[in-house]
Amino acid sequence: MISEADAAFYRENGYLVVENVYAPEEVKAMRDALSGLIDKARGLTDHDSIYDLEPGHTPENPRVRRIKKPFEADPVFRDMVEHPNLISVLSKIVSPDLRLHGGKINIKAAEYGSPVEWHQDWAFYPHTNDDVLAVGVLLDDTTEENGPLMVIPGSHKGPTYDHHVDGCFAGAMDPGACDIDFSKAVALTGKAGSCTFHHVRAVHGSAQNTSGRDRQLLLYQIAAADAWDLRGVPGGWEENESRMIAGTSTLTPRVVDCPVRLPYPKAKREGSIYENQTALKNRYFAFDPKVGTAAE
Repeated sequence: MISEADAAFYRENGYLVVENVYAPEEVKAMRDALSGLIDKARGLTDHDSIYDLEPGHTPENPRVRRIKKPFEADPVFRDMVEHPNLISVLSKIVSPDLRLHGGKINIKAAEYGSPVEWHQDWAFYPHTNDDVLAVGVLLDDTTEENGPLMVIPGSHKGPTYDHHVDGCFAGAMDPGACDIDFSKAVALTGKAGSCTFHHVRAVHGSAQNTSGRDRQLLLYQIAAADAWDLRGVPGGWEENESRMIAGTSTLTPRVVDCPVRLPYPKAKREGSIYENQTALKNRYFAFDPKVGTAAE
């Protein structure tokens, strides 16, 4: 799927976009599964173990901004993480031995999809080495207008920034307290079926979707098998082994020198990144929770 030049670009910049990883019929299967999950949010009054809801959500008019662990919610999402095209790319830029660390679907619905403030995934789950990344499967055509994921090139080689507010983890950086030129951010755009790849230490975020087109993004968090989560083994050994998607596992962690900050004390509002980031006092992205509501 990719050349050595593509792999070198990823190593230098911390991101990559690869077209046509999934065929149209595979994208449709994932979109259909997602539609079914969203429909099941009818009747919900609050977030739960599967759903994270938009501020404008009502039980009668469901507004879902995230599906948690979609690979557990519908088998199609577990199947697609082992797609040969995806494994081909991951084997070149991560390792031939791969583990599914986690996943979610961020749903930036047309006209109101919530922004995600600047952050590094590494701040949430540092490992013994940083051969870890996130895959973004574009379930919709994604342009600069409908809230694409944006990455700061080369930021994966820099420090791990403070993601705390008032002494507690907040899942976001204070844009006024770091030395990053956010105007250099690159929007990761492409047709449905394309995939984005961004390094676990890369600074990234996304604006609110105020366009008339949805931007649904399936995210898989992938780690080399010898990269071990410093917070422990969530779910236990059997769960850890079940997440292997290529190659073989190992009991020998590979340890490298990386700048680490642990996500403790825990966020005042736990749950998804959206809830964590409510503690942020200085935001970069504009957000109007009333956009697209019936009251307007």
